[in-house]
Amino acid sequence: MNNSNTQNQRIAKMTFASVYPMYVEKVEKKGRTKEELHQVIQWLTGFNNKDLQDLIKEKVTFETFFQRASINANTHLITGVICGYRVEEIEDPLTQQVRYLDKLVDELAKGRKMEKILRGS
Repeated sequence: MNNSNTQNQRIAKMTFASVYPMYVEKVEKKGRTKEELHQVIQWLTGFNNKDLQDLIKEKVTFETFFQRASINANTHLITGVICGYRVEEIEDPLTQQVRYLDKLVDELAKGRKMEKILRGS
C-alpha cells in the first residue's frame, strides 16, 4: 500500500485519548464491553488497564503510544481490509499498527469470537 506521508504524519500526531472514546462507543453500541476492548488492546500492545488510563491522561500521540507498546508477535496474523486498505500491505510501520488496532476493534464490534480476534491466544 502506498500511503501518503502526510496521512502517515497525521495519524502519528493524533492522540490515543481522542480516539479511545470512539472505540468504546463503537463496541458498546454493538453489545460488547469496555473490558473486552481492553482485552483486545492488551493483546496487541501489552498495556493493562492502568497503563491505558495513564496514556489517556497523558494525551500521548499514536506515535508515542506504539513506541511504548510491546507489540504482540502474532500481529502478522491480522489480515483484511480497514479504511479501504489491506492491513498486511501497509508499508509505514506506525500506520500499520494503528490500522491493526482499528481492525481488531472492528472485529470486536462485529461480534467476532474473542479467541479469533486474539488469533488463538
